Amino acid sequence: MALSRLFTPLDRAAGRIHGALTDPARRDRAVLLALAAYVAVWTLYGVIAKGSQGLHPDMTELVAWSRDFSLGYLKHPPLAAWLAAVWFGVLPVAEWSFYLLAMLMPAIALWFAWRLSADYLDADKRVAGLALLMLIPFFNFHALKYNVNTVMMPVWAATTFWFLRSYVTRSRVYAALAGIGAAGCMLGKYWSVFLLAGLALAALIDARRGDYFRSAAPWITAATGVLVLGPHLWWLAQHDFAPFAYATAVHGEKAMMSVVLGALEYLGGAFGFVAIPLLIVLVAARPSLAVAADMIWPAERERRLAAAAFWAPLLLPPVVALATGATINSLWAMPAFTLLPVLLLSSAAVTFRPAEMRRIVAMAIAVPLVMLVAAPAIAIIGQRGGPQAAAAQAPLLAVEVGRAWRSLTPQPLRFVGGDTDLAYGVITYVDGRPRALPGMAAPAAAELAQAGQAIVCFAEDAGCRAAATAQAARVAGSRTVETTIARRVWGVAGKPRDYAIVLVPPQ
Repeated sequence: MALSRLFTPLDRAAGRIHGALTDPARRDRAVLLALAAYVAVWTLYGVIAKGSQGLHPDMTELVAWSRDFSLGYLKHPPLAAWLAAVWFGVLPVAEWSFYLLAMLMPAIALWFAWRLSADYLDADKRVAGLALLMLIPFFNFHALKYNVNTVMMPVWAATTFWFLRSYVTRSRVYAALAGIGAAGCMLGKYWSVFLLAGLALAALIDARRGDYFRSAAPWITAATGVLVLGPHLWWLAQHDFAPFAYATAVHGEKAMMSVVLGALEYLGGAFGFVAIPLLIVLVAARPSLAVAADMIWPAERERRLAAAAFWAPLLLPPVVALATGATINSLWAMPAFTLLPVLLLSSAAVTFRPAEMRRIVAMAIAVPLVMLVAAPAIAIIGQRGGPQAAAAQAPLLAVEVGRAWRSLTPQPLRFVGGDTDLAYGVITYVDGRPRALPGMAAPAAAELAQAGQAIVCFAEDAGCRAAATAQAARVAGSRTVETTIARRVWGVAGKPRDYAIVLVPPQ
């Protein structure tokens, strides 16, 4: 009875939302409102549930990159850092604003998936497809960690949409947009080469390839993409293609068993993350084997083009990994599911009853609300489990660094060095928006000497402390501050850690 009382208003809400999203007069406004609510709820969940963990090092690293504008960085291309620089040029650097930025990435991807689905699905199935994507952890839990993977989600979705429109219509506008999107994908992460190769393969498989390649569309796409990507290509040449060397060092030339296991983990993990939408469709539509085969590889020309554009970017990575001896990760499949609703729902044989449709929408409503209710408990569990100190204690360490620096000099703090994760965490939270030194292009020696620096180390890190002491010994007036930090969250005390802050004053 209690469950019935809870389900009835949820079912009614699902019916109203479904009605708004299928009404031609209201659906464009309704989908934007739905996505805004989706972003708001998951952002609030992130603020509460991750409040005991602090910002992930991937996120504070991008803050560090955003403070040093460049056409490229030593680990990845620059789009994620550029977006962070623009975002935090308007909003304060805070956990709520960072999670809001992070959730905008899947929300934009969902909007493009919604637009794209109009070319393949009727109004009811478009709603179901959007709801199914919202149930994939890539679009919420994992997306809360803003990094180069989450930034790929909107640009992959946009590029897929623009490319398919360009291929079918030969539109010069969509062709140019596809080129801009392709460059944006590569500026997000070089993994995006699999999307570009996959879309090219889809074009070659399609029976209309002759008409497409004889038109201006593919050449406009290629020229626009190269033009937009040109400055970054110049940067790569100037820096000896450093990001490729980093990727090879971290992921390349592994033992064959590791490569095979990595490829299997990639495939198993990628499909595991979308297991809920797959099960929902199988249970609700109960497709026969013939229908399931048609869903996977359709007979109709338009649907087959979309299927090829879905499968090729998803399946090329393990093939290339096995050929090159590289390891891959299932999380890198995050942006590859824009076309999943088209693949699952575009067959005319796949149908849902109205009650099933409402249940799918109701699930998409219920999951974030349930997680929001559970968020405080998740934060407490994380606090008791002992979160990573460099992330969880960074806000308090930044306060200590700022206080110590102000006691040393009235000059603003401009540089922070030492342990990489600690330095990135401190520059994220401390006043004045200083720059980080580890892993970044070094400033001129005269500039660093004139500005001074704070060097942060774990107290037990002998190597970090020795390097900091050596730098401090060269400058009169340097000092070391020892501090112990324990962060309390929701009434639960965290494990204390000892830190050393070495202050090198301006010269």
